[in-house]
Amino acid sequence: MTHVSSLPPERIHPALWRASQLARGQGGYLPSGYAELNNELPGNGWPQGQLTEILLPQVGTAELSLLKPALSQLDGRPIVLLTPPYVPQALAFSCTGLQASQLIWIRCQKHVDALWAAEQVLRNSSCGALLFWTSSIRSEALRRLHLAAQSSETLFFLMRDMRAAQQASPAPLRLSVQTSQYGLELGILKRRGSQRDAPLTLHVPDHPYLYAYAHPGKEKIATNYGNLPTTVDSRSPAFTPA
Repeated sequence: MTHVSSLPPERIHPALWRASQLARGQGGYLPSGYAELNNELPGNGWPQGQLTEILLPQVGTAELSLLKPALSQLDGRPIVLLTPPYVPQALAFSCTGLQASQLIWIRCQKHVDALWAAEQVLRNSSCGALLFWTSSIRSEALRRLHLAAQSSETLFFLMRDMRAAQQASPAPLRLSVQTSQYGLELGILKRRGSQRDAPLTLHVPDHPYLYAYAHPGKEKIATNYGNLPTTVDSRSPAFTPA
């Protein structure tokens, strides 16, 4: 008879893993578009039907550049931008390969209205992704949204201030995002499985903001967004939000 402790954890139950292992993904996952990031995520991609937190030093820290490869895999399903910090520009989204017709922009005067809207989007489950920016949110609201997310296959990203990293959260996946010399520097604050202490660097060579970090001193850069033939002044970004 084989001793239980000698069995691989997945032989005992699919949801089990050793502390030194990365958890196996359950449910749906969508590749992030960055191979090095996929290798660090349970399921090798962004989880669908779960709350994912992205913590930023300030809004507009290229979070859309991070998510754009995954959003482009939604086969035209709606993408909800809930209380974004800037006015979305349909032309900019079109240039990144996303269809402007996919975008749904929701503005709310009150925080409670934004929470209600987020829950309705998740429970409806007809949208491919929900991107929700909020300056503050209570833990009970986080749990409620996470439960709502589990009833759908929607990609759900909550953008919060970096200072929330010290607060408890029911989100299975929490990342911090900062700009670096070569693109983006990601900190994996929480994931299912073994922890990663070292930051993860992602190269984002075609981003008009981050290009200046990789190529200091250059005044103008050529864009790689669609067929735009123009150049972009590195000191005056043309696309908002990042």
